[in-house]
Amino acid sequence: MPKYLVKVLMFTFLLTGKGFNAELQLSLTDAMQIALENNHYIRAFKNSLSVQGDEVGIARSFLLPKITLEERFIRTDNPTSVFSIKLNQERFTQSDFRISQLNHPDPINDFQTSLSFEQTVLSLKSNLGLKIAKNEFLAKREELIRKKEEVVFGVVESYVVVQTAKEFVSVAEKVVEDAREHLRIANSRYKTGLGLYSDTLRASTTVAEAEQELVSARKNLDVAKRALGLLLGMSESVDTDDTKIPEITVKDIGYYEDMSLSRNDIKSLELRYKNAKDEIRVAESGYLPIVGIGASYQLYDKNTPFGAEGNSWYITAFLRWDLFDGARREYERAKAKYKAAEIEEQLSGFKKVVSFMTYESYLGVKEAEKNVELAEEALKTAEEGRRLVRLRYKNSLSPLIDLLDAQINLDRARANLVARKNEYQIAIAKLSFESGIILQDLGIEE
Repeated sequence: MPKYLVKVLMFTFLLTGKGFNAELQLSLTDAMQIALENNHYIRAFKNSLSVQGDEVGIARSFLLPKITLEERFIRTDNPTSVFSIKLNQERFTQSDFRISQLNHPDPINDFQTSLSFEQTVLSLKSNLGLKIAKNEFLAKREELIRKKEEVVFGVVESYVVVQTAKEFVSVAEKVVEDAREHLRIANSRYKTGLGLYSDTLRASTTVAEAEQELVSARKNLDVAKRALGLLLGMSESVDTDDTKIPEITVKDIGYYEDMSLSRNDIKSLELRYKNAKDEIRVAESGYLPIVGIGASYQLYDKNTPFGAEGNSWYITAFLRWDLFDGARREYERAKAKYKAAEIEEQLSGFKKVVSFMTYESYLGVKEAEKNVELAEEALKTAEEGRRLVRLRYKNSLSPLIDLLDAQINLDRARANLVARKNEYQIAIAKLSFESGIILQDLGIEE
């Protein structure tokens, strides 16, 4: 999917002539792709991943040579400094050995130019720091994938909610239509002397109640569309098109339990556990020396910056060893061990939680599947019951209250079937999400 899909879709949308107030209709596939590109939480997390990528560069910089260019100006009459400055500038003469000149020299200027470098040769702490930064980057990347899975599941859920709300509106419209038909029948029977006036009043009340339900259903639909747009990073409402949600084949529980152990957030925590163990080694590396080399080339001039009346160079090697630091290393080591133990417990507990959530989601799919079957049977029974009661009412064999009760049961059965079917779709998507395979199941390439 192109990166600028949102702009292309919006441009196409405007060209259709629907105007600025019309709603954008999207398939689930397009909605998911737009969310992956435009969702603010994902975009924020991508920036966080980029930050961690720079942290890797910072950690690597401690292993690379440090090159420094420095220009320094000095003016002094300090006897020792004047003596050495003249030597460095290669302007030292026999007259400079006079006692009065040595004790009371004239002030002197010196422009010192220094180009130097320092390279660490042996630093276990820096090497471990680079490894930790790389693992943290990988952990962040795994977190980003999991964040994408969360957003995709949220889009699927919101998409189904919109479809459910649309079907509820259709059901509510059918309820209003049926209620008005009942009112027509009641008025007709009253005019012919076969019915009671109270029946027409009761039927009128039912019509008003049905119309109120329709108003609420339309409001819920508008809210659901706006919520879907919010997930897509938009301020406008987004409608669903007529395409069906891709079917996800339900496999056995063992498959989902195995896949859940490879969830990206588990991988992320495993990488952080490795880092926690490496932090122990970092703390222990404080007991070891740092070995490095360095060199510098220097220029000296009395009048001109970067001038070169005199020059010199030196090469150096160093070993830096902290022999005592107030027991800081001991505390850091103990702290790192506790931190590693903490993350180990978190990882162990989190795997059990994931296993439980996968198991619960699998049972939820089975429950939702059975509920769909029962709701279909209930709808058939309610439709037949309403048909028989309406026939009896027309033939003056049942009161209006029986017909209204039968209608209420039918309305509930219709709404219940809509809800159960969509709950089943969400249950399957949730199982896929909890198992960490929702992107794979929906055909989204990462």
